[in-house]
Amino acid sequence: MNLPESVGTRIRELRKAKGWTQEQLAEAASLHYSYIGGVERGDRNISLETLEKIIAAFQIPAEEIFRFEDYTDHRKALDEHMTLISSRSTKEILALTKINREVVTTLDSSEKKDDR
Repeated sequence: MNLPESVGTRIRELRKAKGWTQEQLAEAASLHYSYIGGVERGDRNISLETLEKIIAAFQIPAEEIFRFEDYTDHRKALDEHMTLISSRSTKEILALTKINREVVTTLDSSEKKDDR
């Protein structure tokens, strides 16, 4: 797979993780929906400015576009989590991180009890 195809596939994964249609992504990025389809198929050689619009629409760090790992259930779950919280304020993200830490600590201690 070449770079435009890999980036297009990744954009599709992130769009689906957010629960958006191509039209919704296009609207959020101020692009035409048919253009998004071409990008996702790897038919379009997009500019960095267009890529920046798409990244801004997702509200994700730019490096997320270039995570080309196999799209496993684990990766899908992480993407869904990231897109769920990405539009929140820093204060809300910090609160969610604290809650997640407490949940993980509880899960870890529960697993240790099960191992006994």
